[in-house]
Amino acid sequence: MNAPTPVELRRGVLAVSVLHDVDIDPAALGVSLPGTPTVWVSWGECRRALAGHHPETSVGRERLSRWLLARRWAADVQLPDLIERLRPVGLPVDHVLHPGLDWVRRRVLGDALDLGLGAVDIDPEDPDHVVLLPQPLLDAVGLDGDVQWAAAEDYLERMGTIAAERTKLDPAGLLRPMGDCDVVTLLGARSLREAIAGPSGSMGAVVVPMRRRGWTKLALIDPAFGPAAAAATAEHDRGFTRPLLVTPEELALAPEGGRPEVLVLRDPAVDEPWLKDVLYR
Repeated sequence: MNAPTPVELRRGVLAVSVLHDVDIDPAALGVSLPGTPTVWVSWGECRRALAGHHPETSVGRERLSRWLLARRWAADVQLPDLIERLRPVGLPVDHVLHPGLDWVRRRVLGDALDLGLGAVDIDPEDPDHVVLLPQPLLDAVGLDGDVQWAAAEDYLERMGTIAAERTKLDPAGLLRPMGDCDVVTLLGARSLREAIAGPSGSMGAVVVPMRRRGWTKLALIDPAFGPAAAAATAEHDRGFTRPLLVTPEELALAPEGGRPEVLVLRDPAVDEPWLKDVLYR
């Protein structure tokens, strides 16, 4: 696919302005976002935001919208306040919200999970929303991404330790968000991966079909549950479409194949589903 021309980029940005209510002032070499201060975004940066998608498609317009709004919201916050609001964010490598490779601060071994920086409490409509911060934004506000990532990673490890302790106490091994980290992000913490892998540090498994929920005790859920739950979850909220194999150092998707739905259908129906060793009828 050829790179979009300035004319196509202009049309895409104008569509974003109308459909997503983003204030812009187009110019020959890019667009400015009105406000105090004014934010300049070049066509080159818009191409980076698109990550290969066409600006006149729905996916392209959504990517441009998220990028431009993040630039505007971050500029509305004083730099010391923005630093205090920085948080780690984890996304599957092929997730629809993934901003691109230059956002990635660390890829966990196994090529399933990328980690980068976001900021909480800058979205005026949703203070709990962690807004992804692309590298050009960090450059524009004068932040050293490596320094800020070190602090964010320390926060992630602390949240991972708490999540590991709570998961051990849960009968179903349920993983929930902790602090400002959703479950997908928490899997980036070595402290949590060590707990999932077990005391021997060998290998464990986890199902995380949505970004805010995961299960570590797979013997207690149907094999078809993970893929089915991922397929039923909206793209923005989706986690991993297959189970994950976990070691302290690595996080990898289980190989494709198999027919887990067949295993479920083989189980006979029971007349007494309230018995403790039966979870589903």
